[in-house]
Formats: sequence, structure tokens, C-alpha cells
Amino acid sequence: MNNLLFLTEGAPVASSPWIMLIWIIAMGALIYFMTIRPQKKQQKEHMALLSTIQDGDSVLTSSGFYGVVIDVMDEVVIVEFGNNKNCRIPMKKAAIVEVEKPASAEKSDKE
Repeated sequence: MNNLLFLTEGAPVASSPWIMLIWIIAMGALIYFMTIRPQKKQQKEHMALLSTIQDGDSVLTSSGFYGVVIDVMDEVVIVEFGNNKNCRIPMKKAAIVEVEKPASAEKSDKE
């Protein structure tokens, strides 16, 4: 039984730098496909969503507030919150998480 446990004792272990290189490449590919690639895909989808923002769209901000877009500029949108027409806040487009088009725009798209 002792001979079975220490079979490789005394024999040189063959370790190749190529095997180590293959493991490093495999781990790098795994990290890329598990973390970096999905994040870039999500980022592209978010940028496409932000590019479709128009006046009158209902939006949800990253802080959890619902509002209606009043004006769209390059990187800033003016959002109106609540029923009070005086509560208009300029904010960055990046702070918008969801966009919902008004019902009248959806009906005209279907026709």
C-alpha cells in the first residue's frame, strides 16, 4: 500500500511552460466571457435606450423617481416630477434606467 501512495516519488515531474500558458489563456478567456463581455453588451443596450429618449417619455431614474421628459439636450434632460408643473429638474441621461413611450406613440407605431 505504501508503494501505491508514493508512486511518483523519485520520478521527475514533467512540467511544461506550454501547459501553464494554456491555463493562463483559458482563465483569461473565462474571465472575458463571464464578466467583461456581458457588461459591454448591457452597456450598449443602455446607450441605445438613452439615444431613443424624446420629449413626453416617462422615465425611471436611478434614484427611483418617475418623471416625464420635458426637454432633451446632448447629455442632459429636463425631467418633470409629480403633478406640480414647477418641479422640473435637469439631470444627466446616464441617470435614466427605464424609458416608457407614451401610449399615443405606441398606437401610431402599430398603425
